Amino acid sequence: MGEPDQPSTARMIDFWLGGAHHFPVDVAAAGAFEQAYGPCAPVFRELREFLGRTVRAMAAHGVDGFLVFGAGVPTMGNVHEVATDATVLYTDVDPVTIRLGQSILAGSDRAGYGFGDATDIGTIDPAQLHRFVPGWGRRPVGVVFLGLAAFLDDATLTRTLDELYAGAAPGSLLAVDFDTEELAGHPQALAMMGPQFRMRPPAAFAPLLGRWAPTADGIVPVAQWRPEGPPAQVPDAFHGVLATRGGD
Repeated sequence: MGEPDQPSTARMIDFWLGGAHHFPVDVAAAGAFEQAYGPCAPVFRELREFLGRTVRAMAAHGVDGFLVFGAGVPTMGNVHEVATDATVLYTDVDPVTIRLGQSILAGSDRAGYGFGDATDIGTIDPAQLHRFVPGWGRRPVGVVFLGLAAFLDDATLTRTLDELYAGAAPGSLLAVDFDTEELAGHPQALAMMGPQFRMRPPAAFAPLLGRWAPTADGIVPVAQWRPEGPPAQVPDAFHGVLATRGGD
């Protein structure tokens, strides 16, 4: 795979997490963003810790199949590295990220990587879905939806989460995060996020979940979601929630 000429958010996050799957163009973009905002590594490490805690919570509920949207680079504590007995289908829309993920997971029989647009579950290869999330639609599964809500308008996000609710079996669990208005005070950094990026006030988060019901933990800053010890002191950039699909 040749070196890309455009940075990728997925590979920038890999850089911030201390991973090995990024290029000089990603490091340069990460540096430019940090000049406009400040240190990002602690923020994204805490978001990855939130992912790990929610995945462990889902596994404790008996979930052994995960469907991951906007998956990015499948290392540094990503789902199959946390739920070591589960099968996982990672999906993304960026072809470079997909190829990178496929090369990383080439030797795995538990985790696969393919194209998947979160706003249209029909874009996922059915063979991959049945292989890596064999209980989809029939028994509880885990859905990971991180890093996506900020790039969908309210109508698209609520429709997407409702379609996932309709497709998943009762008892399924959803991990989702929302971007706060943290970047409002950093206009240069906000401009780098592009015109699709949407910050939201925390009061707006719960209605977007639709029929998904938050666990008793609620929708809280990710560092405060079932912390293992004192919550990390990081900027309040993301709120996260684990939500359940009830029986209809």
